[in-house]
Amino acid sequence: MESDLRNIAEAVLFTMGKSVDLSQLAAAMGVSKNTAEKTVLALQKEYDEEMRGIQIIRLNDRFQMCTRETYYENLIQVMKAPKKQTLTEIQQETLSIVAYKQPVTRLEIEKIRGVKSDHAISKLLEYDLIYEVGRLDAPGRPALFATTEEFLRRFGIGSKKDLPEVSAEKTAEFKLEAAREVNLDEPREEKAEDPQENVPDGAMKEMPDGD
Repeated sequence: MESDLRNIAEAVLFTMGKSVDLSQLAAAMGVSKNTAEKTVLALQKEYDEEMRGIQIIRLNDRFQMCTRETYYENLIQVMKAPKKQTLTEIQQETLSIVAYKQPVTRLEIEKIRGVKSDHAISKLLEYDLIYEVGRLDAPGRPALFATTEEFLRRFGIGSKKDLPEVSAEKTAEFKLEAAREVNLDEPREEKAEDPQENVPDGAMKEMPDGD
């Protein structure tokens, strides 16, 4: 029975080719969500212990079967090298604000950064690292931004709870800066950025497009 459940979970994850909600897995297996979760976690452990070429990753309450990162370079040998996406320091800073304060409006991001962030937000949306999660119930109904499942997958984070903790000193500094920027009437204009030029060493982070 247990082996049959593992086989069903494996078949579903392989066939879907994307993350599958735990409730969907449970329905396919004909068992409770608790049993389905234990089965998939056991399968995940088996893959990891045997260091198979594929792995099962958890994204909140969803599971996905994908290539193990260790073998990316080998895959490139038989397929066109994926386009590299680069995150500038500005984009990384904007993404960090969204990750830790989500859901957050564009104005809140700009108040913290002290500059307009249209370009950075646009690129993060293009890279599918953030998305519009809803609208704030306030004049103008500004958009609210949050991180995507792709963000979790790209950075190897199981859920938002797994984000690195910010030190007390950094938190105090962050709040002080935010309080100062809230008093700004209008954010300063953000300079146009070229992701390949005028960026300090170590300011860019390359990420492959996918598995």
